[in-house]
Amino acid sequence: MNLHFENVNLQSTSGPNHFASKLIGEFKKIGVKTDHTLVPDVRLCFIETPRVFTDNVPLFQRLDGIYFNTAQDYGKLNSNIQRTYGVADGVIFQSHFNKSLVSKYFGGHHNSVVIHNGADIGFINNVTPLEHDSLDKFENVWCCASSWRPHKRLKENIRYFLEHSSEQDCLVVAGSCEEKPFKSERIFYVGNVTVPQLISLYKRSEYFIHLAWLDHCPNVVVDARASGCKIVCSSAGGTQEIAGPNAVVVREEKWDFQPTELYQPPILNFDDKMQNEWDIEYNMRKVAERYKDFLLRGIE
Repeated sequence: MNLHFENVNLQSTSGPNHFASKLIGEFKKIGVKTDHTLVPDVRLCFIETPRVFTDNVPLFQRLDGIYFNTAQDYGKLNSNIQRTYGVADGVIFQSHFNKSLVSKYFGGHHNSVVIHNGADIGFINNVTPLEHDSLDKFENVWCCASSWRPHKRLKENIRYFLEHSSEQDCLVVAGSCEEKPFKSERIFYVGNVTVPQLISLYKRSEYFIHLAWLDHCPNVVVDARASGCKIVCSSAGGTQEIAGPNAVVVREEKWDFQPTELYQPPILNFDDKMQNEWDIEYNMRKVAERYKDFLLRGIE
């Protein structure tokens, strides 16, 4: 099977593109070609495509969420995603939360599957835990990583750390943020870093905090869990599905899937926690095999 990707930029390290790189690496090991110089047997589109195909090659769509922020024209932003959804021969959802959301807005799809994101275990095993003099004086390292938009809740992540850590612990915040909401000798803001640097940080850390509101299936959480971190997350969204059975899950009110002000998330009550019942497979090899099986059914 030769597969063509649509709407993927392998030069980018954003969540979807980073996942595509991992998927291509595993595809090579299980007999799936991704050669754009050859005629495709199938196309895999990430989110949406502006193109209209007339060659009868099956088109599959991988969805990592749709727009519902009332501060935006979410209907217009969703229009081409929905068009792609309508013509797709199959749809891959990143999480059960994601499937429920899309089905609410676009309706159900006749051929769909939920396949969570995965971690490149072999790559992670070969990365050395971060060594840095600034961290050596601390007993435990906590970390978090994102492109820090308001619904990612950087302030809540830091507040959780300050309320649940000891004076011998530190927090490393990775990813671009316009402002540093708390200044402390125990908090380090390191900005954007490479994927290997992130994995190295995860392997040095005891905890990974991701209290984002209504996130779908964040790759940073999968990678941090695979690197040995205990995950701290919110119950709202799909993050808890991939956080692991030992995760700390802060309970919050269930969302009714109605359009909302995404960038004004509610304040969390850290005393209200719940047991995580999810324990999914996160090995990228297994994830790639599930992609292959689903895609093959579409071309048989």
